[in-house]
Amino acid sequence: MNLVITGASGFIGSTLVEQLCNEGHTLMLLSRKPPAAKILPKKRWLSWQPGVSGEWEKSIDGADGIIHLAGEPIAGKRWTSAQKEKLRKSRIETTGALVDAIRKARVKPKFLISSSAVGYYGAHGDETITEDNAPGSGFLARLCLDWEAEAIKAKDLGVRVAFLRTGIVLGKGKGALVKMVPPFKFFVGGSLGTGKQWFPWIHLSDAVGLVKFLIDNDKAEGPWNVTAPNPVTMAEFCKALGKTLNRPAWAPVPAPLLSLMLGEMAQMLLTGQRAVPQAALRLGYHFKFPNLIRALESLSL
Repeated sequence: MNLVITGASGFIGSTLVEQLCNEGHTLMLLSRKPPAAKILPKKRWLSWQPGVSGEWEKSIDGADGIIHLAGEPIAGKRWTSAQKEKLRKSRIETTGALVDAIRKARVKPKFLISSSAVGYYGAHGDETITEDNAPGSGFLARLCLDWEAEAIKAKDLGVRVAFLRTGIVLGKGKGALVKMVPPFKFFVGGSLGTGKQWFPWIHLSDAVGLVKFLIDNDKAEGPWNVTAPNPVTMAEFCKALGKTLNRPAWAPVPAPLLSLMLGEMAQMLLTGQRAVPQAALRLGYHFKFPNLIRALESLSL
């Protein structure tokens, strides 16, 4: 296939690109700052600025599909007003630009797979969350709702649209584990807040596997919880991480301290979702790592 990918240098994107290249797909990778080596076999980097016409728009015309993974990291910085605006623009403006390019294309892509997050659902306590649940409240939920609203416009253009409501992706040397592992190795690891909040995790292999599953399945549209089928609480996750590292999980970070350190962003960490991948299971995706201990052990932390 000829595929256009944004966010190709990110956590999920870099692994996805490597696998798709190895499988023989031809990739156009859109980046604000392409690497120096722009043209490689089966892979070409193009500079793109959403809202600015350029060669990147031509890559949409005739492409088989688009995988849109770009966006400012949610947990990268404290959520100041300026940072919130940056988070919104990096998602909503880029998605809108892709839909505009699809609209202009003479030969439109067959599908658009667009990122979102389980933060769409907001806080639900111990309730099991599937793709049928309504959006929640708060900044992150509203961001995800508006993000998806931009992407769904491509459906009116005859394009299959799927949303990746991604949970916490576990991979070695990247993502959440980069910040979580070091305290455990120094014997000061523990849960955030009470530890009772749910931790909707997924192994990187399955996060990438689900994207590839959506590429290949013409019936795959609408929202998809990119989470493992067996979510755990924060306390359970930290216990499993400690066991994997042969370290105790005894030093929780109190909620007031976390709020003081992170501000509004702390709520994202203190009110997780018990999200399950109902859509993936119904359509027959087979998880490589459905259970947490095996997932952590596979990463050789």
